[in-house]
Amino acid sequence: MSRKATCADNAPIENFFGILKQEMYYGEELVSYEELKRRIEEYIYWYNHERSKEKWMD
Repeated sequence: MSRKATCADNAPIENFFGILKQEMYYGEELVSYEELKRRIEEYIYWYNHERSKEKWMD
């Protein structure tokens, strides 16, 4: 990592949370904290182990 407070350090996690919100959060009903935690844990497992990671090149 680079020096303290460099915005590029946050780019990977900011990208992940943006995708998480788009794919599993927006438009959903509010749920309890425990249910939200369970859903996020399932999503992280899916994101890391099951989703397609191919990049399409034109």
